Amino acid sequence: MNERSHSSMTMLEAALNLEEKGRAYYEKAIRDVQSRLGREMLDALMREELVHMDRIRMIAGSLKAEQTWTVEWKTLVVDKNEVNAIFNKMAREHKSMIRAEASDLDVLRFGIDLELESIAFYEDCLKRAQDPQEKDFLAQIVGEERGHHASLEDMHLFLTNPQAWFTEHEHSSLDGA
Repeated sequence: MNERSHSSMTMLEAALNLEEKGRAYYEKAIRDVQSRLGREMLDALMREELVHMDRIRMIAGSLKAEQTWTVEWKTLVVDKNEVNAIFNKMAREHKSMIRAEASDLDVLRFGIDLELESIAFYEDCLKRAQDPQEKDFLAQIVGEERGHHASLEDMHLFLTNPQAWFTEHEHSSLDGA
């Protein structure tokens, strides 16, 4: 295995461990969260982590066999709108029943931290990447992890300040402002 492939494999092993950590956390968090909205959103995030893991395994297999990056990983896609769609639908349906359980907020805070850790890891790898396919993979996964982070932040805002959430998402404006 050449030095570049070895470096990529090392990065992929670390990435797989990071994604597994996220998947395991979301799987556990689904059981701990009180709200149905939280469980559905965390389940969608967990399934996206599984797609990330499948991509990483696919790339690693290609590197082991061919010692080169290929584009096959691009066939494994996540529905970028699923988490937002679940969240927006549930928020509108249940806006009169909003209450944040302390445990739900703790779950969200830890999930936010996990996503920030993932973003930092992948951004650092992206800075060092040389292969164009590796750069594409890392740029895409950074974007998806940022989406996870934004969704968790969004839910945190919804649970802690629903009025601000509705103002932000319904693009309301203040008259005269």
